[in-house]
Amino acid sequence: MKILVATGHTQGTNPSDYHFCVERELVWIQEPCDRDLRDPEGPCGCGRGFAGAASHRATTTAMVVESEMTRDDVVLAFETSLADGGWPTSWAEDVADDNLEIAAQLPVGAIITRDVENFFLRGALFS
Repeated sequence: MKILVATGHTQGTNPSDYHFCVERELVWIQEPCDRDLRDPEGPCGCGRGFAGAASHRATTTAMVVESEMTRDDVVLAFETSLADGGWPTSWAEDVADDNLEIAAQLPVGAIITRDVENFFLRGALFS
């Protein structure tokens, strides 16, 4: 199944890029703060970022990869991450489904960015 993971590929294409995640960790889309809802290009950056499930850090680039994880595995990973981060674990299924839905629409190797609720294809890596 295809999943979204953090990637440093194409970082720096946009001057406001950042990548503090662990390469290839699962990512999720957090609701942006009020400041970023008003100005996604502002200094916070959470409206442009993907949250790392393992590192609890963020990146502006995510990549679609093929994984042997099942949906149940992805839900469990997000349950653990959300609990570790102090978020409600009841969000895990929705967070997992968001990740899987976005990944399912794109080819493996696609690199995407985010602007609040919009996602953009930045590039792709193909092996």
